[in-house]
Amino acid sequence: QVRLVESGGGSVQAGESLRLSCLVSGIDYSEFCLGWFRQAPGEEREIVAGFDRDGTTKYLDSVKGRFTIFQDNARNEVYLQMNSLQPRDTAMYYCAADYPQGSTCFNHLVMVDYWGQGTQVTVTV
Repeated sequence: QVRLVESGGGSVQAGESLRLSCLVSGIDYSEFCLGWFRQAPGEEREIVAGFDRDGTTKYLDSVKGRFTIFQDNARNEVYLQMNSLQPRDTAMYYCAADYPQGSTCFNHLVMVDYWGQGTQVTVTV
């Protein structure tokens, strides 16, 4: 059974930091790309950060320089370090696993293979 279990969400004030974690099980960790998405109420789900097949990273423009995605292969975990959080970062954050389409991943939302249950991040002024 494939499971992606997020943790680390919470409520913080603007300017503070959070680190999200996602424990991945049930898949061959090395064959999938991992990433983080978010969805605010009334908005579409969007990719925040993710890995491509070759390990390169991609980020949503609005989080570049503030968020960092990294993974620990020994622990089967992927993380999202979020610094300088802003109210506009408030959303449900989801861990995702995607089988590569060629050399890239997360090209189409509907083709993402696995999702976690989400963890809420709330940033107040």
